[in-house]
Amino acid sequence: MKKRSFLKSFNNAANGLVHSFKSEKNMRIHFAVAGIVLIFALIFEFSKLEFIALTGAIVLVLFAELINTSLEYAVDASVGEFHPLIRICKDISAGAVLLTAFYAAFVGYLLFYDRLVPLGNNVLGAIHQSPIHLTFIAFSLTVMLVIALKSKYSKSRGSYFQGGTVSGHAAVSFLLATIVSFNSDSLLVISLAYILAILVAESRVEGKIHKPMDVFYGGLLGIIIGIIIFRLFG
Repeated sequence: MKKRSFLKSFNNAANGLVHSFKSEKNMRIHFAVAGIVLIFALIFEFSKLEFIALTGAIVLVLFAELINTSLEYAVDASVGEFHPLIRICKDISAGAVLLTAFYAAFVGYLLFYDRLVPLGNNVLGAIHQSPIHLTFIAFSLTVMLVIALKSKYSKSRGSYFQGGTVSGHAAVSFLLATIVSFNSDSLLVISLAYILAILVAESRVEGKIHKPMDVFYGGLLGIIIGIIIFRLFG
């Protein structure tokens, strides 16, 4: 067997990373979250040791995801028909990824908690009561924008009030959650409001009425409108 050069081996490894990134949704999510976390680490001026701990946790998650992906490919290629042990093997490898993700979340909690709590308290302290008519204006504006976006981008998908590129249910639910965040100083109430909004969005995907990106766009639209209206006029 002919030995491969170092450059060839390096190139093959890079191809594996690129292929995993392109073909695996979870890998793209891990990279996106890692990028956001590292940006916040720079903003909060982490020390060298904190960066080592953070990047170590990130690399561990990515490593586990790569092993999980390669194992799935190997099992699928070597076994032509379904076998219960195949499912168990895949579940175990996925469990390894989940375990590293929990570890990374724990590390992130330890590193970010002391920095985010004061920031969160400052934000909650700046929240004040806003007139009720702003809620009606924000709600009306959200509905109109959803209909306008659907009329432009969803001509062949769904109707103005069901389906389409932008989820109206997600937009309204996240708008209401954002309004709650501007009118409550209770972190528990705010968290519950956003959890309910997430459940509404998830139900639209589970019911196959919308795609995940449809509810993402809708939720983002609702949050942006809520922030603009209640920040500028509240």
